[in-house]
Parts: sequence; C-alpha cells; structure tokens
Amino acid sequence: MAKYDYDLFVIGAGSGGVRAARVAAMSGAKVAVAEEYRVGGTCVIRGCVPKKFMVYASEFAAYAKTAEGYGWSPSGAVFDWNKFLTAKDREIARLSGIYVTNLQNAGAELLHGKARLTDAHTVLIEGKDGAEARTVTADKILVATGGRPFKPADIPGVEHAITSEEAFHLPQLPKRILIAGGGYIAVEFAGIFAGLGVDTTLVYRGANILRGFDDDVRAHVAEEMKKRGIKVVLGCQHEKIEKTATGLVNHMTSGHAIETDVVMFATGRKPYVDGLGLETAGVKLNDAGAVAVDRFSKTNVENIWAVGDVTDRINLTPVAIREGAAFAQTEFHNNPTSFDHDMVASAVFSQPPVGSVGLSEGDARRSHGKVDIYLSRFRPMKTTFYGGDDRCLIKLVVAADSEKILGCHVVGPDAPEIIQMAAIALKMGVTKPQWDSTCAVHPTLAEELVTMRDKHVPVGA
Repeated sequence: MAKYDYDLFVIGAGSGGVRAARVAAMSGAKVAVAEEYRVGGTCVIRGCVPKKFMVYASEFAAYAKTAEGYGWSPSGAVFDWNKFLTAKDREIARLSGIYVTNLQNAGAELLHGKARLTDAHTVLIEGKDGAEARTVTADKILVATGGRPFKPADIPGVEHAITSEEAFHLPQLPKRILIAGGGYIAVEFAGIFAGLGVDTTLVYRGANILRGFDDDVRAHVAEEMKKRGIKVVLGCQHEKIEKTATGLVNHMTSGHAIETDVVMFATGRKPYVDGLGLETAGVKLNDAGAVAVDRFSKTNVENIWAVGDVTDRINLTPVAIREGAAFAQTEFHNNPTSFDHDMVASAVFSQPPVGSVGLSEGDARRSHGKVDIYLSRFRPMKTTFYGGDDRCLIKLVVAADSEKILGCHVVGPDAPEIIQMAAIALKMGVTKPQWDSTCAVHPTLAEELVTMRDKHVPVGA
C-alpha cells in the first residue's frame, strides 16, 4: 500500500509548476496540481501574454502614421477597447485550456482550490465554487505560486488605485492615467496606454527608470518615451490620492497635484506565500520574504522545493519553466540538473522595446575592472525614410583583458527578437574578435551589432 496519496504535489499551476508536473508525471509518478485561480498562472492569465497583446494593440496608431510617411492615405480607423478585451479574454481562455489539456495528457491530476500545508507531507485543499475541502498527502511537494503586485499601504487614498492585474480588465479606456513606478511593468503600461491615446504620466521616485538595466539604456528609453508624449516625472512620489467629482487627484511630494481618471501602481511584486502554511511545515523564507532555496530549488525542508517568482531569483517565465524542468529531471528522472542563472536574456516591451543580456557597464566595471565600450545611436532605416525622430541604441560591454563580451544591450524595433540570438553567443563566452568575424545581414538594424569597431569614449573622459 502506498505511503502517500501522491508522489508529487504541486501548489500553483503557472508556467513553472505545470512544467514540473508534466515532466514528473511522464516518469510514471503520481502527480497532482492545485490552482486557486486559473491554470496558466501570472504569465498566461494576468501577465506577459495579455500584456503583449495590449502592446500590439497600442502600436497600430504609430504604424498608421508610419504608413502615411510611405505614401498610404490616412485610414481613419478607431480603436474599440471592449472589442479588444473580448478578443483578448477569448485567447487567454484558449491558452489556459491548452495548459489544462497538457497536464491531463501527461497524467497529472488538477485540483481547483487554494492549497495549504498542514505539515511537510500533508496538504489541505480548500474547496472552490462550493466544493468540499479535502486533505491529501504527498512524498514531495513543490511550491510554484509566483508573485503578486502590491500597493504601498501607507499612502492615504491608495485604495482608489489599481495594479497591473486590474489594468487588464478596465471597463473602459480612461482619458487620463498616472502610473506610479519605474520598472518594466510601469514602463510597458505607460507605452500601452499612451499608444491607445490616453494622456499618460509616469511618476517614479528614483533618478531614472528601469533600475538594474544599463544606464545608457535607461536614459535612452526615457527620452524616447517623452517623444511619444508620455510625461515622465522623476524623483517624485505620492503623498496622497484624493477622489473628487471629476477624477483622482494625485498629490505629489514635488508639490504638484495631477488629476487623472485612473491611478495604477506598478511599484513591484512580492512572492505569493500568504496562507500557504509554509511556516507550519517549517519552510524558511529569506529576507525579501521569498522561499529560500539552493541551486536545485530545494528548501530547508527535505521533501519541499520551490521554483519561479516565489523564490525571487530571476522573475521571468522562461526561468520558472527551466527551474521546474530541472527539479523534475533531478527528482523523477535520475538526472541531477540545476538551472544556470547566468547570462539570462530579458526583454522590456516598452516603446521602443529593450533587449538585454549580461552585465551593464556599471556592473561590469565593478566586477571586472577595466572594460571597453562599443556604443551606437542612430535612426532606424524605416524611420529615416519619412523623417521620423525615433532613435535606436546598441551597446556592447567588453572585458578589456580577455575581450570577452560581458553585456549586450539593444533598444529599438525588434530588440527582444535580436537579443535572443545574441544571448546564445554570450552564453557560449564569445569574444569581440569572434563577434566581429560574423558577416552583417544588410540592410538590418541588427547589423550594427557586428560592425562597431571604435571604442566609445564618454564626453568629458
């Protein structure tokens, strides 16, 4: 008789949890997955996928202006927010259904409800939609609950503000919006709403947006956002939000009062650990409130692991997937595997978009000493034709002694697509001479990557 009901119980049916469950189930293990909301997790349901659809929708107004520059007559097209939301929700439902099907085809059981550990091997699944609660046991448990946005609780009137999750379901497109935050979510939604014709203000308490990215990238994106009509206010934050008959008045530390229809906080995300019973099972959290794990994603409890954003390592969907797969390979396929978090590429679907892999110039100087910089700013070919003002940026950070490329940063059309290929080379340890030996593809924006020969000397250096 089996000692436990399941060989593996996964809490959370997002990208990391689903991948782990599928790979484990394909070994013949008995696997169950509990999900309290919808299968697919943050990325599919309320994150990167619907956000990317919104980015696409917001870009068409700019495409129309570009088309006129190429000889097309004005189309007079109008955007229908509700029609877009209906189409978006239909596609999200389809993708969620695919996740469910993939789980079932792998042989995993899906349980709907919030799961809570009552000890290291026992899980209580609270009933959903009137279903009774049930208790199950498992040999191994994987926590893959992701993260959730939060709003600072100490700001009077913050209850009137929304987060990115509510932004996907606004009943109508606002005329005016203020977005608080300077990270990738704030910057992406600023581009989305501005592109859809909303009067958009982005307010960030720091000296520049996109903290953690290369400083040249940060400055370049901020300037390009301003060209697109987004008001970027730095070194400033909320004192309070006041609801009036005509809107929401944002009282700022600068002394200004900005009235908008919607206020959105994109000031960060926190690991979703509330109500999981981790403390009951003895699972330790780190100082940031994330589940503490080793390189094999194992917690301090022998039979409990965690992957994805709940561990706050690199909070990207592909990373969660790889961590989940590595866990399952290690524990169910006798193939010890740990995911290497070095040289993971990332993209910001801002307007213009960003692609980045490796170290920023500042981080490279701190870790490697002397570095060489190759930097190019230029108007893309499409923009030059009709006299547009958009500019691209391409930057390479190179170790001076070994000539190894430590970082590659691209801002401009298709930057996320370009950086995927660059990431392969950097992951393999490419040097600048090897990089330069690659023949350019002409005429493309990406050819600039392999044609930069002169080292960049900063003004005043």
